[in-house]
Amino acid sequence: MYSEFCKTLGLEHGIFAFSHCRDVVAAVSNHGGMGVLGVGWMTPEQLREELNWLDEHVGNNSYGVDIVIPQSYLGMGEAKPRALEKQLRSMIPQQHMDFVQNLLREHGVPEWPDASKFAGLAGWTYATALPLLKEALTRPKMKLVANALGTPPADVVKLVKGSGRLIGALCGRLKQAPAHKQAGLDFIVAQGGEGGGHAGDISSIVLWPQVIDAVAPLPVLAAGGIGNGRQMLAAMSMGAAGVWTGTLWTTVEEAAAQPAQKESYLSATSEDTVRSRSWTGKTARVLRNDWTEAWDSPDAPAPLDMPLQGMLASDAMRRTETYAGVGGTQKVAMNPAGQVVGQINEVESCRGVINRLLAEYVDALEHVNAHGRLTGAGRVI
Repeated sequence: MYSEFCKTLGLEHGIFAFSHCRDVVAAVSNHGGMGVLGVGWMTPEQLREELNWLDEHVGNNSYGVDIVIPQSYLGMGEAKPRALEKQLRSMIPQQHMDFVQNLLREHGVPEWPDASKFAGLAGWTYATALPLLKEALTRPKMKLVANALGTPPADVVKLVKGSGRLIGALCGRLKQAPAHKQAGLDFIVAQGGEGGGHAGDISSIVLWPQVIDAVAPLPVLAAGGIGNGRQMLAAMSMGAAGVWTGTLWTTVEEAAAQPAQKESYLSATSEDTVRSRSWTGKTARVLRNDWTEAWDSPDAPAPLDMPLQGMLASDAMRRTETYAGVGGTQKVAMNPAGQVVGQINEVESCRGVINRLLAEYVDALEHVNAHGRLTGAGRVI
């Protein structure tokens, strides 16, 4: 489970773990892979604290960060975060605010102490993501930056590459891949529609080889639907330089999620995920629950465009995360998950997950080798 891309980053295994939890990021980096911290929901102050902790806990290993700068969003052009937040807040209709608060009230979700209906503007704009990126670039152990939504702006690419780090972006559609390559990115994450969060419509087994062929020899990491070593081998056999995983780490021992949220993942089947705009304004795969169903009802207001919907839902996110397990809170919680969630049925450690993936990978490879033989014509049968 090794590639030239692994060699470039000094990794033992081509396993990349996206997580919002610093403990998961550190554990994966300390066991031969690379943990990638999702920083889109953080303030610069929160990120500084998280990176301070990571720097102390990854030893001589490295980690990455995942930022979110969409190619288009409301408020583009406003460079001052406070001015942008004020502008966007004024654009959220009262009807939408009432809909959210009524939904939370009906499910017995405790109020937030300061009674604010917004948790603030997340780092999902150029204005708010740039301070996060600049903070991350002060850390010598931070070696990789990925943009979760589209090709990063040219100045961001220049800034990251100029610092000696690698920069890449996620890709859910084939036409995005050449654009990423032309922008000078160092790698691409091809995420099939099975993946959690913001993913496209095309399945992984179709998307991966198309993207790999389209941008060769640029390294491509395969994402979407990877939960065991057999799936990992399938990705590598298509020419992937490694695998990018997310849902796999939601229930590990190190994950900071509360027991009620972990149980939601552990009890879910692959059929329990749904693609919804109800959390961020862009289509994202999450666990189906009363929140997603409510936004699909005929009398619900239409989800707002990014980043308005994310601002609108920010209060629900912090309250359901903090008060998970209280009343019907988990029924209206945000639980990003790919279809591979149906394979996750027990709590493992990060080390245990990595060891299992590698053992399954070897077993699968041996199975392929044992069941194929070359004929005189050189064909495998």
